[in-house]
Amino acid sequence: MDSHSDGGHCPAPGDERLNIFALVIYIPNPLGVFLDDLRRELIPGCNPHAHVSVLPPRPLEVQWPLAADQVRSLTDAWPPFEVELTEIDVFPITQVVYLRLGSGAAELSRMHAAMNERALTFHEPYPYHPHVTLAQDIPRGELDSVRNTALRRWREYTGDRRFRAERVSLVQNTVQKCWLDLAEYPLGVLTAPNATSR
Repeated sequence: MDSHSDGGHCPAPGDERLNIFALVIYIPNPLGVFLDDLRRELIPGCNPHAHVSVLPPRPLEVQWPLAADQVRSLTDAWPPFEVELTEIDVFPITQVVYLRLGSGAAELSRMHAAMNERALTFHEPYPYHPHVTLAQDIPRGELDSVRNTALRRWREYTGDRRFRAERVSLVQNTVQKCWLDLAEYPLGVLTAPNATSR
């Protein structure tokens, strides 16, 4: 869930929650399954759930339901959009191996700017750069090997490299460095053809 840091996805709640939240778009299958399998191959032992972060991890100064209301007010009127995954790259400072985004990157940047306000505002340590993390916390001396494996597997993948962003999820980190899903919000509720006034 990162701008350059991530934890695993929690299959079920069970440990102490931290005041660290993120807003993500999960990548649907079959692309999501491929990316999760690849991430486990690159970093054995991780428990991923492929996603693009709209808001990288941040503390909240309010109770999370108040932040959730802000998310809902924005997502209701935000139309779904297409996202394309393009090529493997590495963040040089953090040595995170990731997938670049083509179409959809500008829309995600606009969404980030709109969401990073009021209850959700946070001065992030890195400029927002929408991407899909594939490997991080790579053991010293193994970056080239991990990157080359990612490049090979991505070249071999024959499925669709695009997906439709249709919902966002608010998630919370725990002391075990995994993420709990708190709430999910469909995009474009108020812009759908069959939408009714509320």
